Parts: sequence; C-alpha cells; structure tokens
Amino acid sequence: MPICRPSATEPRRAAALLALGLAISCATTAAAQEIAPTPSAPPQNKVQQQGDAAMERLNGAVSRQKAQRPAGPSTLPELPEAERRRAFEGLRDRSPSPAMETRARTALDAGKDAFAAQRDAMAKRLRQALGLDAPDMDAVAKATAPDVVHGWVPVLFVSSSMPFATLRTYAGQLEKVGGVMAFRGMPGGLTRVGPMAKLSAEILRLDPGCEGPACAMRNVQLIVDPLVFRQHGVNVAPAFAMIPGDPTQPYCERDETSPQASHVIYGDAALSGLFEEYARLGASKEVRDAQTRLERR
Repeated sequence: MPICRPSATEPRRAAALLALGLAISCATTAAAQEIAPTPSAPPQNKVQQQGDAAMERLNGAVSRQKAQRPAGPSTLPELPEAERRRAFEGLRDRSPSPAMETRARTALDAGKDAFAAQRDAMAKRLRQALGLDAPDMDAVAKATAPDVVHGWVPVLFVSSSMPFATLRTYAGQLEKVGGVMAFRGMPGGLTRVGPMAKLSAEILRLDPGCEGPACAMRNVQLIVDPLVFRQHGVNVAPAFAMIPGDPTQPYCERDETSPQASHVIYGDAALSGLFEEYARLGASKEVRDAQTRLERR
C-alpha cells in the first residue's frame, strides 16, 4: 500500500499564498486610505473666502475704471496779472442803470404794499371770525334791498326741506345778480322765529364754520312770503321767476294785482341754465341784465 507523504513543494506554496494574502491586505488598506474623504472646511469659511474674492474683483474693477478716467484740473488756471486786473476793474467800473434800479425799487415797494394789504385783510377777517370786530355794516346795508334798477328781480322759490348744500349754492349764485330767495313759511311755524333765523344765517354765512354775530354774510335777501307763492301758483320748490318791481315789499302791503312774472320755471338747475330757459320762453329782455352780471362775476 503506497504511503503518501508531503511533497517538497508544499511549504513553498503555502509561503507564497501567505505572502499574496498580506499583499492584498496592504493594497486594500492603502486603497481605503486613498478613497477616504477628507474633512471639508466649515461653511462660514467658504462664504468668507467667496466674499473676499468678490471684493477683490470689485476693487480691481474700480481701480481699472479710475485708471482709465482722464484726470481733470484740480486748481484754477493761473491768469496773467494784466487780465486779472482788467476783470476786477470791469466789475468795479460797470456803468449804473438808473432805469433798472427804479424798476427794482418800484417792484419792491409794490410787493411790500400788497403784502401789507393782504396781512391787514386777513387780520380783519380773523378778528371778525373770532367775534372781536363788528361785521361790515356796508355789506349789511346793501343786503337790505335787492337791486331793482333793471326792472326785474330774479326770485328763487325754495323750501327749508331742500338740501342745505343746494341752498348755499343758490345763495352764492343769487348774490352775483342781486337775486332774492323766497320761502313760503318758516320752519316750526310763524310763531317761532328762532329756527328761521338760524337757517338764514347758515345759508348766507360765507364761512360755514364761523359762529357768532361777527361772521361775514352774503349779500342776498331772504324773504318769507306766502303771497308771492300763491300769486305765481308755485307748489313745488325749487322754482324760478323774474318778478318786476320790488318782491321784498311786505306781502301785507300787496294784493293779488301786484306785478307778476311772465313765466315760472321748475327744477333744480344752475342759475345760468335757468336764465337760458327763461330766455327761450320769450323773455330774453327780462334776463339780459342778470345774465350779463352773472357772466361778469
């Protein structure tokens, strides 16, 4: 029976395998070390580096722009002594202009006078608004009677139930033509004068916020006359008519035979439109003067 024994080549093969295994292990360790990621820098350091690089680029661009820009003069040019002396002598020896000085002095005086007049007018209005001065009595006296020189007086038939803003607007328009605002009766009845006086003051007051007896009023006559409403058959307000004579005469002194208007116009419209409609009805002569005064203001 043959006996098996190890060959002489077995130890050499084992040593070769051991050496190969060690080499593979070392190679694997080296490769692991080569592919292992290196720790990255903190994010704030990267931002700072990028910001520094951007600033360096900006500084470089500014420096290049300054280098390309042409340098301007930093000092005034030196003039010869003769030219400098001639320039100053020309300024000193300029020929005066009496006409120009007179015009300038006149303009200055006119400006001072206008400013003083405006200041006095504003001070007077302020004192009247505060009740420190009495109202303008000339304006009050002119408001006692309408202008009847032209024969026909514009009369607007109104009611206390109309909007307050509309009544104030009509008062401003009637003031320009010397018109009259007529009411059929008084708020609260004929026995109570206070509400009508308050309404009249609110309508005629130039400054709506002014209070007291010193407030400036519009030059418009307000009347309470049920007879003039009945004479012209007015049952709806607002209405408009050109009445001959003096419509402010107390109705107790008049009768049904008093002069009456030729037409009556109904509707809420501007006074200029009412004049045009009145003239279209064939009464252009009656409204001609009033239209002229309204356009002139």
